[in-house]
Amino acid sequence: MTELERVNPPELAPPTGFSHAVVATSARIVFLAGQTALDAGGRIVGDGVVAQFEQALGNLLTALRAAGGEPRHLASLTVYAVDLADYRAHAREIGRVWRRLVGTDYPAMAGLGVARLWDVEALVEVQGFAALPA
Repeated sequence: MTELERVNPPELAPPTGFSHAVVATSARIVFLAGQTALDAGGRIVGDGVVAQFEQALGNLLTALRAAGGEPRHLASLTVYAVDLADYRAHAREIGRVWRRLVGTDYPAMAGLGVARLWDVEALVEVQGFAALPA
């Protein structure tokens, strides 16, 4: 069984919605490609950043499950947003989506503002790494 230890040292500010570090022991690493709000037909769906985040995260979790993993195996996640202020303004709603799809364990995370994503209609993209049992 893969153990993921979330490390949040007291010398750093308390994390909200992420872990400062995640240590995986005896694991197979899965590299998860960036996912946007594409539906199965290849079209961007979802009005607004919250709906697009839900679709993008769902796509990432579908890829993770296809590789044999589960949401609890996520060790690292990067969120790219074309409007970081809008993403932050919807942080509570996005947090509710996260907890519904993933739970309350958070990987090491980063959020980055970008000028645009591959699909011009995309507002958000998520990319990550997972540690599965060896």
